[in-house]
Amino acid sequence: MTKSPVYLDHAATTPVRPEVLEAMLPYLTAQAFGNPSSSHRYGRTARAGLEQARREVAQAVGAEPNQVIFTSGGTEADNLGIVGAALAARERGGAMCAVVSAIEHKAILAAAHAVCHLGGREVLLPVDREGRVDLDALDEALRQRPAVVSVMWVNNEVGVVQSVAEIARRCREAGVAYHTDAVQAFGKVPMNLATMACTLVTISGHKIGAPKGIGAMIVRDRKAIEAIIHGGGQQYGIRPGTENVAGAVALGRAATLAAAEQPMETERLRALRDELACRLREAVPDLVVNAEGAERAPHVLNVAVPGADSEALLMHLDLAGVAASSGSACSTGAVEPSHVLVAMGLPRELALGAIRFSLGHESSPEDVARVAEVMPVVVTKVRKLAGVLGRA
Repeated sequence: MTKSPVYLDHAATTPVRPEVLEAMLPYLTAQAFGNPSSSHRYGRTARAGLEQARREVAQAVGAEPNQVIFTSGGTEADNLGIVGAALAARERGGAMCAVVSAIEHKAILAAAHAVCHLGGREVLLPVDREGRVDLDALDEALRQRPAVVSVMWVNNEVGVVQSVAEIARRCREAGVAYHTDAVQAFGKVPMNLATMACTLVTISGHKIGAPKGIGAMIVRDRKAIEAIIHGGGQQYGIRPGTENVAGAVALGRAATLAAAEQPMETERLRALRDELACRLREAVPDLVVNAEGAERAPHVLNVAVPGADSEALLMHLDLAGVAASSGSACSTGAVEPSHVLVAMGLPRELALGAIRFSLGHESSPEDVARVAEVMPVVVTKVRKLAGVLGRA
C-alpha cells in the first residue's frame, strides 16, 4: 500500500482549516457578497462580517479593533510598515532611515532597500551565530533616530525567537517606531500586544489555516506610517481599497483558533520537533541543527547535512513522499546559500546543505517517524551523487 505523503512545510503555507472555510463561505455567496462600503442591506451584512473579523483579530493578539488594518498578506503589511514609516518620518522632517536585522524575511529587506530608492537609507543589524540580534548595534542605530526599526519576532528559516519585548522597550525609549514581522510567531509562541511596546505588527492568514491573500497590520500609532496605496478612505486611509471581506472573516476565525490553541500546540509541536531532531541525529550522526543554542519557536527545525546539496535533498525527499524546504535561492544559474545562515556565520558549504522542516496543526508522530525512516536513505543517495559529480 502506498503511504500518504508527509507535509512538513507549514512555515511556507498551511492547509485551510475546515472551520475557517465554513466561516468565510457565506461571504463568497449570495448570503453576504456585498461591498462593505455600501449602505444597503447587502453592504451592511458584509460590513458586519468585516467588523466582527476585526474584533476577533484584535482580541486574539491583544490589540484594539481600530488598530487592525487588513492587507493582502504579510508582504504588503511589511512594506506598509517599513516604507510607510519612512514616508511618515519624511513628512515630519525626520530621517528616512530603516533599521532592519540581517536575517529578516525578504519582504522586509526589499522594503528597506526601497527606502533607499526613495532617497533614504537602510541599516542592517548583525546577529550572532545563533541568530540573535546584536542589541549593542541596535542601540548605536537608535542614536541616529531612524524612522523605524524592524526585527522579526520569529525567524522563518531557523525559528529563532528574538527579544521582542526588550527591543520594543529600547525603541520606545528612543522615540522610534518599532515594527515586528510576527507571521511565524502568532499561534506558535505567547503573544499579547497589550503588554508590548510594538508600534506595528504583521500577521498573515495562510500561516495559521486561513487562505492565501489575507493578512493584517496592527497599527498602534497611526501617525507612525503613511499609506503606500492610495484610493478611497477605507481602513482610515491607511490601506484604502474595497476590503477582502471573506478573507478578513477567514483571518478572524483562524486567529481565534490560533490564540485559543497556542499553549497546547506549542508544547505538542515542540515535542514533535525535538523528537524529529533526535531521530535525525541518530540516522545521520554528523547532521547539524542550526540555531540550536537559541530560544526557538516550536514548529521550525533547520538542519544542515555536510556533503549534501539542499536542492538534491529536497528532491529526493519529495520522491520519498516528504515535503520540506530550504532557504537557498537560485540566482543567474548559481545556487546561493540562505542569507539567514550566512548572516549567522555558517560556512557556505554547510549552508548549501541546509533544509527546513516545519510542523503544523496536522503534523503527527507518524510524520516524524516517516521522515526519520527515509532521511538516511536520501542522504546516502545525495552524497553518493555528489561524489560522482565531484562536489563532495
